[in-house]
Amino acid sequence: MPALSDPRPLTGEPVSLDLLNTRWMQDGVRQDLLTGVDGLHIWLTANGLADRFTADAATLERTLTAREALAVLVDGPGDPTAAARVDAVLGHGRIRATLTTEGPGEEAEFADPAWGPGWIAARGHLDLLRTAPDRIRACAHEACILHFFDTSRNGTRRWCSMALCGNRAKASRHYARSREA
Repeated sequence: MPALSDPRPLTGEPVSLDLLNTRWMQDGVRQDLLTGVDGLHIWLTANGLADRFTADAATLERTLTAREALAVLVDGPGDPTAAARVDAVLGHGRIRATLTTEGPGEEAEFADPAWGPGWIAARGHLDLLRTAPDRIRACAHEACILHFFDTSRNGTRRWCSMALCGNRAKASRHYARSREA
């Protein structure tokens, strides 16, 4: 498959949030990277999964199912229905303990490999919930739908990107203050 560029404004987040960030707003219009297998290939490549999984219709369908489950969970973290949806995705894979020449290890296994990318994203979200659930954030800009994992020292990051949403918010506040004066 030819190398295609990733059009998303925010990349490099943990895999579960990166999957959520396959939807974003651009000039007031909702964009979606995962409208076809080319977009799936871009996302798989961005997350180091393109060598392990095929960007095909079945994988796209299952990855979209995982994205929706994670979106519902992030929007309603205490909702048992949301947890059940993520748990249903996790039911399609498991971790097998291994012993390699380097020592003990773990390997993900899937009865249907098309569930692999979505399962890995859901499993990655469990790690975020285990380590710092309060650092999983939605961008504070009212027109942004991106998510990020706050790695700032004091845990007060508000914007997906200071250059994009943070700057827009500051410019809006400045404009409002200058109009009042």
